[in-house]
Amino acid sequence: MIHEIATKVSLKTFRDRSAGKKVILLYPWTNYRTLFLSHFVANDQNGLLYYRIEDGQATLTSWLEGMAALFDQTLNGFGGGLRAALASNGGPAEWGAALAADLSAYSSDYTALYIDELDRIPFDSAFNKFMRALVGALPKHAQVAFSSRLLTYQPWYDFVANGDAVVLGTEYRKDDVMYTVEEKPRPLVEVYSLGRGFALVNGQPITNWDGALPRNLFFYFMDHHLVTRDEIFTTFWPDLSVKEATNVFHVTKRKISERISMKVESGKNYELTSYSAGFYVPSEKVIRHYDVGNFQAAIERAMMTTDDAEEERLLTEAVDLYRAPYLQDTHMDWMNARRDHLRQLNAQALIGLGRLNKRRGHDEAAIGFFVRSLKETPEREDIHREIMSAYLRLERKEDARAQYRTLTQTLRTTLNIGPSRESQDLYKLIEAS
Repeated sequence: MIHEIATKVSLKTFRDRSAGKKVILLYPWTNYRTLFLSHFVANDQNGLLYYRIEDGQATLTSWLEGMAALFDQTLNGFGGGLRAALASNGGPAEWGAALAADLSAYSSDYTALYIDELDRIPFDSAFNKFMRALVGALPKHAQVAFSSRLLTYQPWYDFVANGDAVVLGTEYRKDDVMYTVEEKPRPLVEVYSLGRGFALVNGQPITNWDGALPRNLFFYFMDHHLVTRDEIFTTFWPDLSVKEATNVFHVTKRKISERISMKVESGKNYELTSYSAGFYVPSEKVIRHYDVGNFQAAIERAMMTTDDAEEERLLTEAVDLYRAPYLQDTHMDWMNARRDHLRQLNAQALIGLGRLNKRRGHDEAAIGFFVRSLKETPEREDIHREIMSAYLRLERKEDARAQYRTLTQTLRTTLNIGPSRESQDLYKLIEAS
């Protein structure tokens, strides 16, 4: 079947790998998502609910309100619990539980809710609370599938680690071309964004960008494999007219091509991106090597493996790649958001290594990884408890007490709250030990 050939996955493979999983995450490559969705619809229409988050739905609330309104019209009142929860001004956890209840009541047979373009909404604390409540209350006969141009952000890692989620599609990454023999050699563009940021073309560094704008747009293209012109204009020139932004964009894009081409002896024009079907995508004229891409790929593969040794190898590879924060000396809104995203991923990799060592009974090593993760995400109360528990097992009572004091001060300073009941109970256990 053509869809199976193109996506290199069959419906049977999908079902086998996703059996028993509450959440299905499709790796963010458009061809895979589109072909697989059409394949799924053609073979299994019953029980599939599809919703695409629209451009104007930039918050969790607007997405849920829009979806609830559409399903109310098209599915004979489906989503009454969610609409009631939204109307009562309940919080994200209440909305997640309500949507799970609606899916449970919709049918006693298999039900799949497919959410497309999830990256339009922020993956913030409200989203995390919503997802945890939704997945926690989801019935066994229901699944939720997501496609997004961002992946491996919380809460996904914990869902995969707990066995609630599966990631499909990473085994056929497009940058595998780096490991094939080229009949017609193409320039190799190496980009290192973890740190101050620099680029090489065939081993020669790009030292003169002719201004900050070409450099910033270059790194933006490297980090956004699928982006529209409107998204570029909103990011870089929100105050310019479309005509003015178009002129600046093409001049800047040409400068990027010149920076690449002048490092190649052939004298040809090598563009970093090409335009296809409304999107700017990686050009086939060059081969890309991207440290951030390798960092994320290692974490993605670690999420999928069930072998502890392989998970450890991949997470160690990711931690080694994360030498410094993303483009640490440059500040734009999109860079700051990306920097925070990658910082969270690095913390999650360290947490994963800590939990691996905990399972093996290597508490000293586990503490080391957990402490390193708290430098990235000091507000993670569960990780403070992991450290306190490890100290308790090692009979290092004073260290456990000190960790609780650190937790208390951190929560008071950052969130103006005190430790949770679970943390307080653990502290009482430490005191009573």
